[in-house]
Amino acid sequence: MRQAILDRVLRTAAEKAAAPGQLHFTERQLYYEVCRVLLPWHRAPRRTHFTSAPALTYGAFRGALQRLGPESVDGLLPPVVPGPPQVAGRHTPEPDLFDYGLPRLLVCESDDIAAMLRANGVPMESACPVYGASELPLDTGVLRMLSLAERATVYLLHDASAHGLTFPARFARTADIPDGVRVVPLGLRPRQAGALHLVHGRGPAYAAIPGHWPGPAAAAGALGGAGAGAAPGLASALSRWERDWLRRGRFVELAAVNPASLIRTVHRLVREVRAPRSQLAELRQARHAGFLSWPTS
Repeated sequence: MRQAILDRVLRTAAEKAAAPGQLHFTERQLYYEVCRVLLPWHRAPRRTHFTSAPALTYGAFRGALQRLGPESVDGLLPPVVPGPPQVAGRHTPEPDLFDYGLPRLLVCESDDIAAMLRANGVPMESACPVYGASELPLDTGVLRMLSLAERATVYLLHDASAHGLTFPARFARTADIPDGVRVVPLGLRPRQAGALHLVHGRGPAYAAIPGHWPGPAAAAGALGGAGAGAAPGLASALSRWERDWLRRGRFVELAAVNPASLIRTVHRLVREVRAPRSQLAELRQARHAGFLSWPTS
């Protein structure tokens, strides 16, 4: 691909990643946005499940980004450098911080995605603190806040990969979650990635890309319920399509979801806001409601 064309595509992708409202996004999210501009499979009907191969290599994307200059891309976040876990509440002098109930909390497998959600105001707008995996285990003060809230929930976001699907089990091993606190995985599931027609990685060709699952052998181990990181009953919880997709060594990073779509979905799910029912769905339900049901003659 000619450099001039790729440079133009990169600028277009950066505008789409930031829309609407000048969102912040990660380098990986920008890469997948470039793939969508080049091959817009995401516009295909969602009733057919499939994922697509990347439209260009990550090396070609990085070359175009370096030519353009990362500092010139509005909204592009620097990569997160994991460090030692920080002390919760370090930004506030309030002595009674941990005396309040915390109804919801979001933990992301990807530290970059967690930083992206924080940069776009998700903790404030959804009243939901956001943690990355490197910040685990949760501070004891945070666990206390969860225990004080009625029906508190910890939501989990992870990649659609054999390793990502074990994130709920790995999270449970890092924290002594108080009784009564729900732990709800939000995805990404392979079937969700297929419905969105996201870009997948596959096998050892992507071994140099950080933040992914290494390939078919590891996927087969997790799916078979044996080996390191395997989750008991994982395979039985997946559809046949999902199992076959994973056994081919495929994975989809959470970063492959469009930034605005990811933020909207997180807001909706952590606040447990249900989509409004259509009039047609209500009429169909009325047919089976009994009294004053839809006439059959």
